[in-house]
Amino acid sequence: MPTQRLTKQTAAMIAVGVELLNKRDGDALLLLLDGSTDWIRIAGLVADIEKPVIVAVDDPADLEGAAEAGLVPLALNKEKAPVLERLQEALLEAAADEVIRPNGDVVAVYSGFQQGRLDSISYLQLDERMRRFTSRDLQQIESSVPLKTIKAVVDLAVDIGREGREGKAVGTLFVVGDTRKVMEHASDSGVDPYRGYNKSFRYLLDPKVQEDAKEIAQLDGAFIVSADGYIERSRQMLEVSHDDLKMTKGLGSRHWAAAAITLKTKAVSVVVSQSTGTVRLYQNGFLILQIVPTNKAIKWQEFSFEPPQAGGDD
Repeated sequence: MPTQRLTKQTAAMIAVGVELLNKRDGDALLLLLDGSTDWIRIAGLVADIEKPVIVAVDDPADLEGAAEAGLVPLALNKEKAPVLERLQEALLEAAADEVIRPNGDVVAVYSGFQQGRLDSISYLQLDERMRRFTSRDLQQIESSVPLKTIKAVVDLAVDIGREGREGKAVGTLFVVGDTRKVMEHASDSGVDPYRGYNKSFRYLLDPKVQEDAKEIAQLDGAFIVSADGYIERSRQMLEVSHDDLKMTKGLGSRHWAAAAITLKTKAVSVVVSQSTGTVRLYQNGFLILQIVPTNKAIKWQEFSFEPPQAGGDD
């Protein structure tokens, strides 16, 4: 388990971040760290600000004790990602969880050059496009599917729409809930990688399963997800009539299938457009929510400051 040492350099950088946040009246301070640390001491270093202090690391286990210290813990699960991708993910998640405003200002302190050593500060003006979605957006869905399941599926779909896979755009479809009825309208489009696996390997709220799903999303066919969040099938071809649907021009067969299956069942469909990355939710044959990709959401501003003097590592 990696740790973040609280050196004089670290303390000095956090102090500069606090000063900048106060001067600019920003919305939050974000500390992007490489592992667990002394959260009580961190809380002491940021005691002069009344705004949220977000501490983001990759492993959820490293955040133990952060909330108790009065900090806002955020797990990224992006250990091997570049620092700017981790930083953007932290901002996206904080906006989605309504910790920061989608168009707010955030001061971020992070390791831009040397891992484990806080050496960079950015003042970030977030764009309204940072708004991924909020729980309030999803609560409008009157469904037997629990909110946490829908939110997990939408979160994953947004990631797929924004990131693609290996530099290529990816489109896919998730059909959530009313599984037995949905399966009556589905057939295999190829070998299903999930067939025969234990439920623990199919739980979509597990970050590892989400990463597997991103790989499988590159293949043809829909994911069928139970109301409690388990992938029951993947690579499924949906066989449903489109006769009673009214759809926006320009949407492809994946969107027609997504809408049609919700007209025949009580499921909710979440579809990712391969061409634009836009995520759309369908229920009862109608589009109920649309989420535009946010890959150009951060506006960076440079500023000058005197870096803290190196004073050893203690």
